[in-house]
Amino acid sequence: MSAEAPKKDSARQVQEALAARGFDFEVREFPAGTRTAAEAATAIGCTLGQIAKSLIFRAEKTDRSVLIIASGANRVDEKAVAGILGEKIGRADADFVRRMTGFAIGGVPPLGHATASVALIDRDLLAFDEIWAAAGTPNAVFRLSPKDLLILTGGEVADIKQV
Repeated sequence: MSAEAPKKDSARQVQEALAARGFDFEVREFPAGTRTAAEAATAIGCTLGQIAKSLIFRAEKTDRSVLIIASGANRVDEKAVAGILGEKIGRADADFVRRMTGFAIGGVPPLGHATASVALIDRDLLAFDEIWAAAGTPNAVFRLSPKDLLILTGGEVADIKQV
């Protein structure tokens, strides 16, 4: 893990978005990929549950972007999310994700999106002192607290894991 400035444009964009919001979190790039929660946990040396994976869903009626930030150890219960939102959701394709967030799947951060999303945060993330979130590329992440994640996203804590 290096203290160098991020090399890739998308990772720099996330670093700048964090700074613009008054946070000094360091975006870190890893030679090994962090595209999946398991890859990220291995590269960072943390538990799978500490990975805050940003998933974009598409609300079926309104066509709005729904950002779900789930613990890396959990799968999202789409029916629970639909109940919270009052409409069904579906997986977003790569084009929708890029258009709504400005980022590619595998590196979507929890902030700095091209358009505002409804944000729901997995309650299980609150159990950790520190968590790790994607930072714009498949090999960039940053460390933060669950409280800071709530501030950054304006998200609502919810029980959204599949049981």
